Amino acid sequence: MVLTPEKAVVSFSIAGVGGRVGAHLIDALVLFAFWWIVIIVAGIAGLVMDENLVGGLIMMVVMSSLFLYFILFEWLMGGQTLGKKAMGLRVLSHDGTPVTLRGAVYRNLLRPADFLPVLYFAGFIAMFMNEKSQRLGDLAAGTIVIHEARPNPHYQITPHHAGIHPFEHSIGPLATMSMEEYFAIKRLCDRFPELPPTVQMRSVEEVWKPFAEKERIEPLPGVHPVYQMEAVVMKYGRDRRLF
Repeated sequence: MVLTPEKAVVSFSIAGVGGRVGAHLIDALVLFAFWWIVIIVAGIAGLVMDENLVGGLIMMVVMSSLFLYFILFEWLMGGQTLGKKAMGLRVLSHDGTPVTLRGAVYRNLLRPADFLPVLYFAGFIAMFMNEKSQRLGDLAAGTIVIHEARPNPHYQITPHHAGIHPFEHSIGPLATMSMEEYFAIKRLCDRFPELPPTVQMRSVEEVWKPFAEKERIEPLPGVHPVYQMEAVVMKYGRDRRLF
């Protein structure tokens, strides 16, 4: 769990060893395919170039790609290589923010440890010895690998008037509502499903109830406050032409 700048606690599902090994195998296949293409091209180039020069170039490309593949993909693709994307994994900084170039470089400088039996064993030990399953490179870079749940879309019938929330009848004119209040309630609605129950309850008490009292919005029996919050966001946004 991490604490966001909005003081909300967000939880992540830490990736297990199995998923990370699967992603690594996929990335290895990608690299092997790339190296095979490089060897074929180099073989053709060797017909007109010095063989020693071609051999040196092959070695340079292979060794550099072993690092650059992971560094560039994790930095430019939001913490995902092709293998991690296929396995639904993502690299993040330890505070939950996107991995930086520096973090991607640091965590992958120790990647050769994955190919040395003693250090690879040490990397597994490190993953099992800390609660965030960080290997040696993660510990050095301050990064974590999380498992992203695949979306499970739910479809509902659109209300009889598109853009009209079913509970807008319980909301008044919102004449005194400010843009700051709109953005605060909207942000809370966006984050609400991801928050732990204790944070949800505290957010309702500290953000929603004072606003509802000010705007004289009566709670609906048997209706969770988040639905009235959504109605406020939709009504205010439509009335002010914000979307």
